Amino acid sequence: MAFTFSTARVLFGPGTRLQIAAQAYRLGRRCLLVTGSRPEGCAWLADDLSGVMDDVFVMPVSGEPEAVSIAANALSARAWGCDVVVAVGGGSVLDAGKALAALVTNTQDIFDYLEVVGRGMPLEHAPLPLIAAPTTAGTGSEATANAVLLSRAHGVKVSLRSPEMIPSLAVVDPELSVSLPPRQTAATGLDALTQLMEAFVSHAASPLTDPLCRDGMARVARSLRRAVAEGRDLAARSDMALASLFSGMALANAKLGAVHGLAAPLGAMLGAAHGEICAALLPHVMEANIAVLRAAYPTHPSLDRFAETGQLLAGERDALAGVRFVHALCRDLGVRNLRDLGLGEGMVDDAARKAAGASSMKGNPVELDHGRLSAILLRALDG
Repeated sequence: MAFTFSTARVLFGPGTRLQIAAQAYRLGRRCLLVTGSRPEGCAWLADDLSGVMDDVFVMPVSGEPEAVSIAANALSARAWGCDVVVAVGGGSVLDAGKALAALVTNTQDIFDYLEVVGRGMPLEHAPLPLIAAPTTAGTGSEATANAVLLSRAHGVKVSLRSPEMIPSLAVVDPELSVSLPPRQTAATGLDALTQLMEAFVSHAASPLTDPLCRDGMARVARSLRRAVAEGRDLAARSDMALASLFSGMALANAKLGAVHGLAAPLGAMLGAAHGEICAALLPHVMEANIAVLRAAYPTHPSLDRFAETGQLLAGERDALAGVRFVHALCRDLGVRNLRDLGLGEGMVDDAARKAAGASSMKGNPVELDHGRLSAILLRALDG
């Protein structure tokens, strides 16, 4: 048995957002505040930071962070002399914050550092200290070691990755997510479930990631529907915030799988939300993995993990019980299929080819060839 485990320092609970400025003051004096496309929603934090910092520079992020734009923004942050980053928002905002923190101190071309489409070089210098505060419950980006960036020139999403990119502090306040609309609550929650499940069946799972995955999946099973139906249910929001945090901790140490491998090119091709793509794929990837394991590797430990997933989600220790649960959950939450998200049959071959090279595929419990990846996409076209 051999494994590593790294994670962020965590402040969790309602009201913890009010500690962000004081925590940032411990890390630097010239703050880069990374927000979503409407920075006025973070005016309260900008005011708090301005009360303790020498300077606060607000940098809004609109949509998916693009590699070229992030590199340009890092140049600005470097010129401003920023020495601490605070990122408050959804997964894209947190990923942008992590990339900016890394690129302010690492000055080579961004494609020198990017996986898949670049050279994948390690960072030469530690990133700036970063505080990450999620406003959604799904990506777990506040505890992961990578930033997912869109390379528009290559038509794929790829990662800037380093163990040092794990945020210095994750401030997880469930109250920040109570205004999240139902569709986004569903999509991000299903992304968290995907990450927990993929880390649980991954060949890189460990005795430290397993309890996080088990607990997180149980929380999603009991609380996601409630969080979608009643956004101000703080108990449900807390369950989902914790499940998301656990999913980030788990995937940072145990890897992901074919859902995220396929989502990497689809996100660039379709422009749809990452969580929605993962939700549309999840039951079909589960079913494909189970079929390959049963046919070719009937004693594989991941097959028992899929059975345990059925127990955690549906109360039935059977691998396909988990698949049925996810299908029903997606149906109840109104998850759109890949066709509705913009995928056509003519795009399937290209998507499957690009997915095969995605870094997330390395964690899948079995290898899925081009034919199986294409078949998954075709099944997910119509749900």
